Amino acid sequence: MSSPPKKTVIIICGPTAVGKTSVAIQLAQHYKSEIISADSRQCFKELNIGVARPSEKELEEIKHHFIASHSIQEEVTAASFEQYALGKTKELFAKHDVVMMVGGTGLYIKAFCEGLDKIPEVSDGIRTQIAENYKLKGLEWLQDEIEKKDPAFFATGEIQNPQRMMRALEVLEATGQSILSFRKGAKAKRDFNTIKIGLELPKEELHRNINARVDKMMEAGLLNEVKQLLPFKNLNALQTVGYAELFECMVPEMRLTQNSNSVFLFQHGVASIEEAVKQIKIHTRQYAKRQMTWFRKDEAIKWFRLGQMTEMIELVKSNVF
Repeated sequence: MSSPPKKTVIIICGPTAVGKTSVAIQLAQHYKSEIISADSRQCFKELNIGVARPSEKELEEIKHHFIASHSIQEEVTAASFEQYALGKTKELFAKHDVVMMVGGTGLYIKAFCEGLDKIPEVSDGIRTQIAENYKLKGLEWLQDEIEKKDPAFFATGEIQNPQRMMRALEVLEATGQSILSFRKGAKAKRDFNTIKIGLELPKEELHRNINARVDKMMEAGLLNEVKQLLPFKNLNALQTVGYAELFECMVPEMRLTQNSNSVFLFQHGVASIEEAVKQIKIHTRQYAKRQMTWFRKDEAIKWFRLGQMTEMIELVKSNVF
């Protein structure tokens, strides 16, 4: 008598604009299953165009989870994603042998597969101060702070990733210890199988996809979406490529206005819309490069191109059935 198939999560990962959603939907249709998103921004209901959320048609084709599930005013972290995704996976395994996960947030995928080390809480005051300093002084300031205060972390080479550096600086300020001292390296054991499928494209083709996607976002109304979010621009959820650049266009031009006996001075906008769009494309390409650097370190990922659906299904068969 043959053994039953292993409960399995198929994880589709890779850089932004590589085509992950399309592949995940095709595989979910093949296995008559559902999808858990592993994207740290598509989970926010106020963000749509700028985070390339799946279309209404795609969401109707296959049920998705962790899409528009939270507010930008909620704190969503890798740890909270881990708990959410583990709970949702258990729920879905009650009716499916195979569950899909898709996304480009490498830390979320790592948290789901391996768990996270317990790192002490950081106060909102410390987090806000570091974020404000970074915004005012830029990446070079952040790198200098890390090099001076946490040379061990500086030596890890993650000095082009501002989010990781800010997190390291937060922990250092809060505890007096390097974030590395809290990393034990022990992987959590999961009671299900995981298969990691990475999608890749030649750099030139990926860059064309990114540029075209940004242009389509602007045509779809990204500027208006960002305008609606202007009152929330300082929230962590909006320190995001596609939003941060356009916020810079929305500072009123320098002028004096009289209101009763008060005089108000407004800053001049630092970028034109055209320049902001150019910066979104550059920053998205840089983000895609960082994603690939992260995923390339994971030897469990098997790499495919978009048209290799048959090969992907064969990989799943050989590991599950």
